Amino acid sequence: MSRPVRVRFAPSPTGPLHIGGVRTALFNYLFAKKHNGIFYLRIEDTDQNRFIPGAEQYIFEALEWLGIAPSETVGKNEKFGPYRQSERKELYKQYADQLINSGWAYYAFDTAEALDFHRKQHEEQGKTFIYNWHNREKLDTSLVISKEETEKRIAAGEAYVVRFKTPVNETLYLHDIIRGDISFETNLLDDKVLFKSDGMPTYHLANIVDDHLMETSHVIRGEEWLPSMPLHSLLYKAFGWEAPEFAHLPLILKPIGNGKLSKRDGDKLGFPVFPLEWKSEEGVSSGYRENGFFPEAVINFLALLGWNDGTDQELFSLEELVEKFDLNRVHKAGAKFDPDKNKWFNHQYLQKQSDESLAKSFAAILSEKGITIDNDKLVKIVSLIKERANFVSEFWEMSNFFFEAPTTYDEKAAKNWKEETPELIKQLIEVLNSIEDFTSVNIETIVKDWMTHNEIGMGKVMQPFRLSLVGALKGPHLFDIVELIGKEETIKRLQKAIATL
Repeated sequence: MSRPVRVRFAPSPTGPLHIGGVRTALFNYLFAKKHNGIFYLRIEDTDQNRFIPGAEQYIFEALEWLGIAPSETVGKNEKFGPYRQSERKELYKQYADQLINSGWAYYAFDTAEALDFHRKQHEEQGKTFIYNWHNREKLDTSLVISKEETEKRIAAGEAYVVRFKTPVNETLYLHDIIRGDISFETNLLDDKVLFKSDGMPTYHLANIVDDHLMETSHVIRGEEWLPSMPLHSLLYKAFGWEAPEFAHLPLILKPIGNGKLSKRDGDKLGFPVFPLEWKSEEGVSSGYRENGFFPEAVINFLALLGWNDGTDQELFSLEELVEKFDLNRVHKAGAKFDPDKNKWFNHQYLQKQSDESLAKSFAAILSEKGITIDNDKLVKIVSLIKERANFVSEFWEMSNFFFEAPTTYDEKAAKNWKEETPELIKQLIEVLNSIEDFTSVNIETIVKDWMTHNEIGMGKVMQPFRLSLVGALKGPHLFDIVELIGKEETIKRLQKAIATL
């Protein structure tokens, strides 16, 4: 690589950070770390009409939670600061002026009404109105009025925009790291607005100027910016600057049907599309953090949406992802979002957690229910149930019988309660009462010896036994449950089942 790697994530603070944006940030982060470079974050807030309070802080908090915080950003190592575009606005006018003076841009005074008129006129003729080489000298621009007249109108406070003067009859041959060689015909491009009379640049100008001044070596961004690539490349040429290398990431697609993944897909199918919960006037949108996902699981899942290392490996630590990440292995085609696979990753990471760590998280849930329990006991319960869980939030439903006796019994399971069952359960109570060493292995040995000695079928006792303790035919090894709830509680539940069933 000819220059030091500096890559950026440049979101607009217009709402919560979408999971697609998170993946863009992640790929930039991985690329920077892989090449011992810098990953920085710039807030692109030039569109003040769409600014949402709290959105900027949300972005910082989300990346921090995910473990991919930038090395430089607002208020942190601002080597090329400020890192908020609205605080750099004095910069951009001089660059817009530079383009005008060099003949790469021009002033346009067309009103919204005039442009609307031209659009409608074209529609009536079955054409599409494009503001470009074809008509720019027939419209209200500094290309057809004198310099003096232009300056006079600007001085009088007349509204204007600065538009890029796209070259005519050229073919641009560009290279994208992911998509390879691409060509664009300049005659098909429009003359984009670069600067508005309110003193604010548009995305295109601010983006190019900032990427140059902040020494960005690679621009890694979503596929939706691919149509901007020719304009951005031409802007670098117009300024006489070295352009960064471009890489346009594939879209994250809906789980069902076609098109880009949206919040609506998440609402409909019950999965989050934002890293953290977002509250607005429209309501609350759930986040990965609040849904109980581990940040490492989210990162692992997102990394494999559009990239793989060429092997069948699916579980990667962040360090492994950094080591193996390569933009040449990012696919061109969109990657389908799979909610079940998303949960599968969380399941894998949950299994990697220590029982002590999971018990601590579960204790917080129990505390909300007013339940306190000995920590060693809770660690044991977690070890028995975690294998079947995707989230810590599922622990309660999987283990509530450890903390409270069942109040109802599963109807289907209750069919195992036969006429002779109460008598067998009474005998079982006597057996349990006689046991001194009330540990799982010892209880199991004694109960099974009793059944064998008396020629009692296993199903005749074991299913009603579980039903009495749990309320259903579910849960971990029965004798582990018996040990953990204790002799007194076990007998109490058996007696209650006799009375109820």
